[in-house]
Amino acid sequence: MIARPVRSHRLQCGMVLITSLLLLVVVTLLAVSMFRSFGIDEKIAGNIRDKQRATAAAESAEQYAEWWLVQGNNTTGTPCVPPLAAASLVGGVVCSNPISAATLAASTQWTTGVNYVPPSMNVESGLNVAMSTYYYKPAFYINYLGIAPGSSANNSIGYVYQIDAVAYGGTPDTVSVVESTYVVQSSTKNLDPQQ
Repeated sequence: MIARPVRSHRLQCGMVLITSLLLLVVVTLLAVSMFRSFGIDEKIAGNIRDKQRATAAAESAEQYAEWWLVQGNNTTGTPCVPPLAAASLVGGVVCSNPISAATLAASTQWTTGVNYVPPSMNVESGLNVAMSTYYYKPAFYINYLGIAPGSSANNSIGYVYQIDAVAYGGTPDTVSVVESTYVVQSSTKNLDPQQ
């Protein structure tokens, strides 16, 4: 009969159990961290989608303001003191004073400018806002800057406007502000629409 050393066998008892428990802990930690990262990725994707919706709504308001100017509504320019009565304005107003930096930087609803809501847009403020709604109405502000360089009484006149537009996503924290400088060409010989 062959004698086996009893001592080495006793040292190995339970080593497989300890190794498998350590592997189980490592695999569990990897799985938990992976599931947490999926949740973070979903939040990031939702935030990006909401920001894109806000940017698209702001660009829509800006394009409406440009269209409104081209329709011949660029002949007035009065000092605009906030808040403008958006309900009494049919399509827009041209202001002779620029919008304030504080208004541009505000993360709350603008009290300056004209509200513009496209026909298919749902706007609803509050805690239970649905995914297809926007938190505030988009708004735009048109500022008359002057006559375009190169304009003269002998050719078409260009009037320069600055358009600022703001829109919100599904929350008041998702804000997008866009700005453009827009030139409206006119064949009339009046050199200043302010006159």
